[in-house]
Amino acid sequence: MTVLHLADEREAADLAAFLSRLLHYDRGAAVRLQAVGTALAVFGRPPSFEVLAIRPVRLAKPYENGLDVTLDVTVSAGELLEAVDESAATAGIPAAVTGPPWAGVLPPRGGWRPEPGLPTAQALCATVAAAVAEFRSRTGELPPERRTRGELDRLGREIWSRTVGDTPLPVRAVHAAQALGFLRPPAACGDDEPALLSSGPWLRLRTPYGSVAVRRSGMPALDVSVRRAAH
Repeated sequence: MTVLHLADEREAADLAAFLSRLLHYDRGAAVRLQAVGTALAVFGRPPSFEVLAIRPVRLAKPYENGLDVTLDVTVSAGELLEAVDESAATAGIPAAVTGPPWAGVLPPRGGWRPEPGLPTAQALCATVAAAVAEFRSRTGELPPERRTRGELDRLGREIWSRTVGDTPLPVRAVHAAQALGFLRPPAACGDDEPALLSSGPWLRLRTPYGSVAVRRSGMPALDVSVRRAAH
């Protein structure tokens, strides 16, 4: 099995935590791994949020044999988690799996430009808390005969599709960033504020711990099939 040597034990622990959060939302989750040199990007898609999550991981060296310089493979998130050795700061790469459609719709590597209007991390956390409270309150007020999956989904779409501040970023992207451990209270991440970037149809909420990408409203969803994978 090919082994990735991570920069340190903390990188291994953070990778394991990210994979665990993905598996919480989808026990059969797959992740796409792309690496060049000592930079690894782990892509996943928690279905509850309809976003693409990107977790950067620092590597001590590209591969165990030191020969390969690039990596691009889709694997089981559960099998990858089992292959993470935090004390040794390594991760074995499981056998490749047939990737889900979203794995071929990755955002571009470059061409990102800043988008104005994003609130502070504190305000973003408050927005998510308010949305969660509203959803619970409104669903709790529904009479039993109306508390159906269809009605709950309708309320969820109404609340989570709202945009944040003066940006086109949907609240569900911010919720996903918080749920995946990317968006943390200011006390936990110091002065590092999140940033909103755009490239073509993509919006990307970037934090020091990872990014959440989503296609702009009106663009094809991540579920759709595409002709080729992005490289």
